Amino acid sequence: MFVGAVSDNFDERIEQKIFHAEIVVDNCTVVAETKAYQKIPQILNFVNENEEDTMKQEIESNYKQIKADTVKIIETELERIKKDPDFKHLIKN
Repeated sequence: MFVGAVSDNFDERIEQKIFHAEIVVDNCTVVAETKAYQKIPQILNFVNENEEDTMKQEIESNYKQIKADTVKIIETELERIKKDPDFKHLIKN
């Protein structure tokens, strides 16, 4: 058994703001489903040949690469816009 309350927005009225209910769980079904679970396969392993966990370094490397790629895209697009007569007015010198 549980009870709850909700609030509404000014333009989205909720008539029933307080409620009580009971969640009915079919334990046999849950146990059967749980037994059928399959382990999620490991796609990427962050342990190197020396048995060291390299996940933090990989994440940091990816983060730096994304930042560098983003800067390169911005620089390239700014140059393209500056050279385009239809768009160069969008860039302040």
